[in-house]
Amino acid sequence: MNRETAIDVRNITKQFRLSGSSRSLKTAAIDVIGKRGRRMFTALDDVSFSVQKGETVGLIGANGAGKSTLLSIIARTMTPTSGEVRTNGVISSLLELGAGFHPDLTGRENVILYGSIMGIPRETMKKRFDAIVEFSGLANFIDQPVRFYSSGMYVRLGFAVAVQVNPDILLIDEVLAVGDSDFQRKCLDKMAEFRNAGKSMLIISHDMHTIRDVADRIAYLDHGKLRGLGDPDEMATRYEQDSLMANCGKMRREWGTGEAKITDVSMVDADGNPIAGSLEDQVLRFVLKWHADERIERPTFGFSINNENGGVVFGSNTEITGFDIPHIEGDGALMFTMDASMLHAGRYLMSFSLHSRDHSKNYHRLDNCLPVLLATNGWFDGVCSLPTQWREVKNVQ
Repeated sequence: MNRETAIDVRNITKQFRLSGSSRSLKTAAIDVIGKRGRRMFTALDDVSFSVQKGETVGLIGANGAGKSTLLSIIARTMTPTSGEVRTNGVISSLLELGAGFHPDLTGRENVILYGSIMGIPRETMKKRFDAIVEFSGLANFIDQPVRFYSSGMYVRLGFAVAVQVNPDILLIDEVLAVGDSDFQRKCLDKMAEFRNAGKSMLIISHDMHTIRDVADRIAYLDHGKLRGLGDPDEMATRYEQDSLMANCGKMRREWGTGEAKITDVSMVDADGNPIAGSLEDQVLRFVLKWHADERIERPTFGFSINNENGGVVFGSNTEITGFDIPHIEGDGALMFTMDASMLHAGRYLMSFSLHSRDHSKNYHRLDNCLPVLLATNGWFDGVCSLPTQWREVKNVQ
């Protein structure tokens, strides 16, 4: 480990023993003697990476991916099954709500206690106390037992203490998900101050918009494995695509009478080459392949773009747009494009249909079958952006 490395994670594996809750005493005794019944869960599987001094690394992944376990190992509150972590400098952490706080002690007493745990002299913590209280905004509650604190108050005090001990390395687990917008801004400002001071941070967040902004690199964990480490946009997009694909699988539905079928649907670029479900521009392009055993007169092909819960955002078909198809038979393909620039950035699911002109027959429907990630669109309230103009009005009576 060189002097420019703040955190060095090497081949970390963490396993937990799982046990059933319905075993009898006899079965439990037999299992212990015979070393049976010891199902193991691997929370982290041979994870390696490093964080350089002055670098901010984001940790992303679904719940249960191993993010909090990894931070706990780095903070020395948990030991790995194998592997090692080396750190260079004083570590301060906010790993979980209320961690390190005694519920029967007041906020004031917990601040002093935290300092003692960190090895900071009592007098030093007293000098920093006013700054801690001011940052937390809890002056009116600082002498109340923390068991009466709300979740937001816990995080305010925890973050204020963690940053005011002036660490070299700061570990943060999802603090921005609990605090209100004003406190989140204060946290982001403090993180920026830490970065400018050359300190290192490792931050867990499910807020992809924020973590893209604050992180120099992002580590993507999935079921205990490190799936990638690199550019924030690339890693966040990969995670969102994987998450959307998993959700798509749960919501996908295929049905119809079967006289004709949509045999394949692919998302393509401007040159017609298949691409993954994220866009470089704001135009959606799809190729639908179909097959009909017999001649079908005047069919209609349709689609809808749905939110990630399956709710329809927009839908249309060949009949509505005036694209007449006299008949289909054998194999064929259609391509359609859609300008998605008015849609909110986010995750969507595409549905496709092939039905009779009068809607009496649904030959084939694919509901929520293809995920689409609009990662580069603008941010605004609501689902879509409507053209808007502002102008100043003078001499209003």
